[in-house]
Amino acid sequence: MDRKNINRGFKKLIVWQDAISLYILASKIFIKYPFELKKVAANSIDAAHSISRNISEGYCRRSLKEYLNYLNIALGSCGEFHSCYESFKQASQITDEEYERLDQLHYKVENALLKLIESLQKKQKNKQWEDNLSLSL
Repeated sequence: MDRKNINRGFKKLIVWQDAISLYILASKIFIKYPFELKKVAANSIDAAHSISRNISEGYCRRSLKEYLNYLNIALGSCGEFHSCYESFKQASQITDEEYERLDQLHYKVENALLKLIESLQKKQKNKQWEDNLSLSL
């Protein structure tokens, strides 16, 4: 069953969908880490997961100022996640192919986030955003 309401609109955002895909990919790659590296693997998976969670939380706040704040937090999580898999590559803890798959999808998510932020900042500047929640029943 597809449940729809105004608070679930973030699910239509391609950047959110891609961020979910990035989390899934990170989980599949890092889940195989040995016990000694479980903590860094878990932290890395959480950094990837934080991107989609912050996109959705900001969207659900309904205030443009808060939405932009959470998108910037998601962007920070992008940076954190990039640092994770970059260091794993340099430590030879992931293959070149795994790195490339992560980097390609991460790059797409990061740039989509930057474009979304820029677009919303223009709406903010031009006062083209309604912060009130209005439901037409």
